[in-house]
Amino acid sequence: MFARSSAVAPDGNIYIAVPNDNKVVRFDPKTQAFRDWDLPRGHQPNSVIVDRWGMVWTTGHGNGTIGKLKPSTGTIAEFSVPSGNNSGPHTLALGNDGETLWFSMQTSNRIGSVDIMTGRIAEYETSGNPTGIAIDRAGNVWWCRSGDNKLGRLDPRTGNISELDTGRGSRPRRIATAPDGALWITLYGNGRLAKVDPVNTQLVDTHPLPGGNAGAYAVAVDESGIVWVNQIKLDTVTRFDPASATMQIVKLPSSNIGIRKLTAEGNRVWYTGSHNGRLGVID
Repeated sequence: MFARSSAVAPDGNIYIAVPNDNKVVRFDPKTQAFRDWDLPRGHQPNSVIVDRWGMVWTTGHGNGTIGKLKPSTGTIAEFSVPSGNNSGPHTLALGNDGETLWFSMQTSNRIGSVDIMTGRIAEYETSGNPTGIAIDRAGNVWWCRSGDNKLGRLDPRTGNISELDTGRGSRPRRIATAPDGALWITLYGNGRLAKVDPVNTQLVDTHPLPGGNAGAYAVAVDESGIVWVNQIKLDTVTRFDPASATMQIVKLPSSNIGIRKLTAEGNRVWYTGSHNGRLGVID
């Protein structure tokens, strides 16, 4: 099971995107039981998120769609992205209004939004093969442009797009919003963790990760403001405390994990192993 991404639902269940098997999988932490749903042919979900009504949304990386699953009935719908089958919908983020989904399109160099009430999709042009995406506390959309070492920023109220340089060879990969409003970004190209002030659109600092240049990838921030980071070539997760600027390495129980997504739930962090097909949690 090539598990790409996971998300926590309002009821506490964990949903997992499994592109190789073209499925969404649900894990119930209370019963330790799994259930899965087959998705439409070619969908190949790369990212998954659950809205406040319990609807499960996926990016159809394989066929240029956004998917919607209603778990109670098993009903599945797909909404085609205007830029086409090869647009590469990549990562999802839920807007602060709870009614808009934002997503990156890696191959077509666009950012998209979905009105979850109507399924209407809008697109915005960008560059740099966008991947990770997050929403700041003001409602602005930020995304990683690994291909040109920058972050993109969209103000949805005006449609204005700006950018922030993260440094030559930095290759930003994933981004997460902290409770205090700061943005944290993994820099895949140089093995560092970056902090951005979204109000002043400023790169505040970067911190070298203990594994060196081992593919800084997934990042999440828990409710206490602790930053959790994975380097995809290592079977560890790093716990970073911004208050003391200290790092702690957490060794995971399995090997060849290949974490591409960390999901914070309170002060717990869930991870999915894209290489070994395991779901894990750090308490």
